[in-house]
Amino acid sequence: MIIVADRDIPRVEEAFAACGEVRLLPGREIGRGQLRDCRCLLVRTVTRVDRELLAGSPVEFVGSATIGTDHVDLEYLEAAGIAFSNAAGCNAEAVSEYVISGLFALSQGLDFDPLCLRAGIVGFGNVGKRLKHKFDALGIECLLCDPPLAAAGTSPQTFTDLDKLVGECDLISLHTPLTRGGRHPTFHLFDSSRLRALTRDCLLINTARGSVVDNDALLVLLRQRGDLRLFLDTWEHEPLVSTGLLRRTNLATPHIAGYSVEGRLRGTQAVLDAAAGHFGWTPDWHMSRCLPPTRELQPDAAASELEFWQGLFHRHFDIRRDYRAMLAGVDLEDEARTRHFDGLRRVYSDRLEYPRFAVNSANAGARAGRLKELGFEVAG
Repeated sequence: MIIVADRDIPRVEEAFAACGEVRLLPGREIGRGQLRDCRCLLVRTVTRVDRELLAGSPVEFVGSATIGTDHVDLEYLEAAGIAFSNAAGCNAEAVSEYVISGLFALSQGLDFDPLCLRAGIVGFGNVGKRLKHKFDALGIECLLCDPPLAAAGTSPQTFTDLDKLVGECDLISLHTPLTRGGRHPTFHLFDSSRLRALTRDCLLINTARGSVVDNDALLVLLRQRGDLRLFLDTWEHEPLVSTGLLRRTNLATPHIAGYSVEGRLRGTQAVLDAAAGHFGWTPDWHMSRCLPPTRELQPDAAASELEFWQGLFHRHFDIRRDYRAMLAGVDLEDEARTRHFDGLRRVYSDRLEYPRFAVNSANAGARAGRLKELGFEVAG
């Protein structure tokens, strides 16, 4: 069997080696010509999967090693009888941790205390739930907004109207899918009007999809309001990011919030398992063999409450490294800047999630319970 795969899906060649011939391609270069004899197609968000790509091909299964599906025409796949699976939730832990890393890094540079903020989470799916759990563990007050979930009435959570949340929160973190139709579309959910309603000194974080925020309107507002704080990991028109907006963010990264080692491997595992179910394969690969041993973190137990958490999250992962790498491309011409953005994603270095780290109980002190709630191992 011929399997065509985005070359940037981690370990995809070794994971699928026993299932067929794996042909690796840059995701943006996967086209009709490469699918003439392909039955299994494996992609990420950079490949648009629709009739134009697949009509007339022998592809019968498409796997996307990502949580989102806005790059896939699901209606076409269903009508054409092509099986599809994505990796829902695979990088939810990574994204929630990345938000925490960014929040506490910004608190050092901008001199504010995250523990005293009222946070708003927009979108209470896999990522939103994990982020709320972390906010709860840290004692950060949190409001939730998820209109579809609120309308369904299936969650025990209390949900807040979006405009009320915007008017009351000092920190807003976006975790919705990108949708353009239905009762609750999220395309430009944060449009000019909603952006203008942000509270003074509000920190807006977008690690969802770039077009959930009207980037042009945001840039206009930032030119008028110097008080707003901004952390963007996702952008409209990726990989051609607005340099005007990039220069005005307090923290900017190239759509890699979910790029932990575990998150990316879960994506590979998810599409492998789904493809195996479709084709009747028995895979001999599992992501667990790719994970390193537990590492030790040594935060300062004698530090103040804020300094303890700032130090811990910095030791876990220095997000400012990603920011510096992103800014290195700000003065490049459009084509080179596009390559720079994609290159940062392709060669992204290893970032491990909290459960791969142990904190000695002597360093944890009275915070041991909260460290465990966050996912760290407490040993000794």
